[in-house]
Amino acid sequence: MDSDAAQLPLSHKLWAWFETNKKQALWGAGLVTAAAIVVAFVISQQGEKEVKASEALSNVAATPSARADTAAAYLKVAADYPKSSAAARAVVLAGGSLFVQGKFAEAQAQFEKFTREHHESPLLGQALLGIAACQEAQGRTNEAIAAYKVLTERHPGESVVPQAELALGRLYEGQNQPEQARTHYESAARGDPVGSFGEEARNRFDELQKKYPKLFAPVSAPVAPATQPVLSFPVTNAAPSNAATASPAPAKPAPAPTEKR
Repeated sequence: MDSDAAQLPLSHKLWAWFETNKKQALWGAGLVTAAAIVVAFVISQQGEKEVKASEALSNVAATPSARADTAAAYLKVAADYPKSSAAARAVVLAGGSLFVQGKFAEAQAQFEKFTREHHESPLLGQALLGIAACQEAQGRTNEAIAAYKVLTERHPGESVVPQAELALGRLYEGQNQPEQARTHYESAARGDPVGSFGEEARNRFDELQKKYPKLFAPVSAPVAPATQPVLSFPVTNAAPSNAATASPAPAKPAPAPTEKR
């Protein structure tokens, strides 16, 4: 009998277990069904919440961005619909609105808040650029340079990198560092070959070339150092040098004359 049970198909084994543990199975099925209903309800609620958040954000965006209450309206959307994609966008837009109003410190705080809470968002580059721009607008040049470099070096794939490269070129040129400025103007022009930022970078590059002609002078090829003349001597069949120092061989005595008979 045991061998026959072992050979039952899997479906039969499951049904046998169900018959034996019917009560537990019914409870488990009920829990799974309840969980599925809860998940579906949450998803539907999230969908409705996203729709309402997007509508609220669109209503604020339709107003002029320079209005004093625009930033507050964006932040209200972020507060009313937390953890929604519209809320994340609202924080960035609030920072931009505050920047337009000249409230650079407040704008920077919103951009920094976004980078802390949404570091994987596709809007991260915009927020990083906003932080650097706020520091530049407040005259904190060294901090702005460091912030722009965080964007260009750690997030090179962001679409706003050419804008950051252009800003770095301007700041370095203002610090009388033309070589650094040239490098960043070139990077901005390469990164945005047909856009407005690339065009401005090329114009600034041309002005830099006029201002510092020596920096752009072609590098001449190095001149080879003069070589010492090579002295040559005629080749002779003379004996090796040690033969010159040897003492001459003694001369042989002449033969004695023979007497004629």
